[in-house]
Amino acid sequence: MKLKSVFVSLVLFLNVAAAQDYFTARYTPFDSTIQSPEAFLERPVGAQHTRHDQIVAYLEYLAKVSPRAKITYYGKTHEGRKLPILIVGEPSHLEQLDALQAKHLAHIQQPSSANEERPLFINLGYNVHGNEPSSSEAALLAAYTFSASQSQEVLDYLAEAIIFIDPTINPDGRDRHTQWANTYQGSPLVADPNDAEHNEYWPGGRTNHYWFDLNRDWLLAINPESQGKLAWYHQWYPNVVTDFHEMGTQSTYFFEPMKDNGSADPIMPKENYGYLNERFGNYFAQALDSIGSLYFTKEVFDGTYPGYGSSYPDLQGGLGILFEQASSRGHVQKTPNGQIKFPFTIRNQFISSITTVKAAVATKEYLQDYQKKFFASAMSNAAKQKIKAYVFEEKDQNLANGFIDKLLRHQIEVYQTSEDHYSVPTQQPQYRMVQSFFETYSTYRDSVFYDASAWSVANFYNIKYAASRTAQKGQRITSLDQLPQPNALAKSDYAYVVSGQDYNVPALIHALQQEEVVVSVAFKPFRTQTHLGNYAFPYGSLMIPVSTQKVSSERIYQLLTTLQKQWSIQVHSVATGYNLGGVDLGSRYVQPLKPTKAVMLIGDGVRSYEAGEVWHLLDARVNMPITKVPKRTFGRLNLDEYNTLVMVSGRYDWDEKTQQKIKNWVAKGNTLIAIGTANEALIKAKILSEKQITIPTDSTQAVERKPYVDAPENRGREQLGGVFVKGILDLTHPLGFGYRYPEISLYKNNLVWLSPSKSPYNTVIKYAEKAHIDGYISPKISREYLPKAASLLVSPVGQGRIISFADNPNFRGSAYGTNRLFLNALMLGDKIQTPKE
Repeated sequence: MKLKSVFVSLVLFLNVAAAQDYFTARYTPFDSTIQSPEAFLERPVGAQHTRHDQIVAYLEYLAKVSPRAKITYYGKTHEGRKLPILIVGEPSHLEQLDALQAKHLAHIQQPSSANEERPLFINLGYNVHGNEPSSSEAALLAAYTFSASQSQEVLDYLAEAIIFIDPTINPDGRDRHTQWANTYQGSPLVADPNDAEHNEYWPGGRTNHYWFDLNRDWLLAINPESQGKLAWYHQWYPNVVTDFHEMGTQSTYFFEPMKDNGSADPIMPKENYGYLNERFGNYFAQALDSIGSLYFTKEVFDGTYPGYGSSYPDLQGGLGILFEQASSRGHVQKTPNGQIKFPFTIRNQFISSITTVKAAVATKEYLQDYQKKFFASAMSNAAKQKIKAYVFEEKDQNLANGFIDKLLRHQIEVYQTSEDHYSVPTQQPQYRMVQSFFETYSTYRDSVFYDASAWSVANFYNIKYAASRTAQKGQRITSLDQLPQPNALAKSDYAYVVSGQDYNVPALIHALQQEEVVVSVAFKPFRTQTHLGNYAFPYGSLMIPVSTQKVSSERIYQLLTTLQKQWSIQVHSVATGYNLGGVDLGSRYVQPLKPTKAVMLIGDGVRSYEAGEVWHLLDARVNMPITKVPKRTFGRLNLDEYNTLVMVSGRYDWDEKTQQKIKNWVAKGNTLIAIGTANEALIKAKILSEKQITIPTDSTQAVERKPYVDAPENRGREQLGGVFVKGILDLTHPLGFGYRYPEISLYKNNLVWLSPSKSPYNTVIKYAEKAHIDGYISPKISREYLPKAASLLVSPVGQGRIISFADNPNFRGSAYGTNRLFLNALMLGDKIQTPKE
């Protein structure tokens, strides 16, 4: 028995060694006291998918045993997983890490400073999309190679660079996919693309806990993974950053240069997407040629949107580099070119990791000088412009806080010039980020975009801003703690009132209802004397009576005192219902609200991004639960337990029984909220009686002949990857409560065109006659669709209603400016009348 055990161990050792050689033979010898990933995991890399806790454990092990490695953490995910970075360098560099960091930052921040000798900072970032798993496996191999290889090549690299290895940017998504792939792994392996191993169930592992695409979140900074990484990034400003991905199984391998930037005048220096991309590309080509791997460049992917892991570094004086590996989506999969195996995909990513360091070290002086010039050029470029600042006013302090928080996360200088007024000067090191937040465009070099063509962040918040030719500075804001806080609340035995124009009103409503406090909403404005003075309260303001509640007046006061602080929302006490103007507090226009009991359909065919955005909004900003029901179990669901049903974009194919079930439920007085293409499904099922705009084609007109090769570009031109358009909002409608101005910025990234309601009262938002704000819109869409369409409708169904959002009001968790429309639909739905005349 003992002999057999020794034999098995020997075989395992030989197999592991052979597997390890497939990846790392070139970098031998290795420190024999340090375990390879294969030895640590007790299996070859690529034999299974590695869980995130195992990845973290291995990096922590390296930090203990290798004098070249130390580990740090920049945060945790929604599900509590650690976000580590392994720092690898010469021991002498690690001992001086703080001093080297200070030198590096001084080099960036003080353009006139001398060029002191110091190492490059290289950030190898992996696995932002959880079901693109090869790169995290490559991260293990890269960490081992840089921590333990004794080869002169690796030692030379470490003499010139400090390497920051971020092995898994999206651990929650990775572990979701890892569990799937390992669960369905066969023995022998199954290469058939139809096998369950290669076809994850909804929502898949691409996204994080709330089904957000973290590779779109660098600019928007909504999730803790991105917020933590941004905080880390602005402490180190790496010279080179990698962004490893996977793509379709039928492809090969992609590295930069990308397709030309879609902007007419890219804000990043040409050296970045010209010289540096070409120089690094030659290194990648040579490395992949040496192992016989096929690849392509330039054809697809563009770095126009600044929120990718490969584009954000370009706006920070670094070089962001995108890699895309054809995915095995499991352990082995059949393709027309033969089988693609997991270890093969890992090797390509590993080779590119090492080659990135090689190319960076060979370009060290240029990269360091480029980053220094980058921030200096930001200042000089801004000085040449007529615009010296962007100024904005926002009386909704919570909305202002949300926007200013994003400015601060990107190290953008912002000043408070007076109450409710702010200024962002252009002449600052982060001038290019200021451009990304405020500038809008209508002219582009290209008309087809990999993602969005518009991202002016101020428009996500519906912030009313203007360009200024003078730089206005007041008190610099460096923390949200400096911004105004609510005044102390005085106890009332009559009632409390809250302005409806505060982003956190829905959260306050829900919190009070959870404590069985009845909250009423004003459907007409009023003016009254409060403990803080004479105040006007607009449509949608709240009134909390005291004497009619089940809860004691003392308990209500304690609750409101606590909630005012928690949600940073001003509560006023009043002593009379006889108002100074408008309706009185006992008016029939001040109506009590019923608690919302919401359910949302999820599952196969539903757009997980949009479902996740609803879930995240209610969890993170309202603290309100929503029941998520898979489509496959919807038939068994008792809808009568809920009063609100949410349907986001997706494919919904119902039988007649299900269609009638939904229609009957709405007709009882309930609310169905439909977003995007969910409206198309409801119209098709004859549950929703509205119509879509269609443009008839002239069958007698001759078809213009065009080159076959241009078909993808021509078709893509008529899509909307993401643009900002202006809508006109009815401020008196309950869905418009909380807004000050009828003009509203809408983010549109679909081709859902709803005709305005036949009722003069039920079109809540119509696109403006001149709707374009930012982004590429084809002439055909601008001419034939936008001027004729509505963005938000309410349609009667019996005693109930369907609220139709043509556009997603919760886009990527950043649509603060339109969130309130959706939250009003949730909380005020049963109060919305649908008059026909």
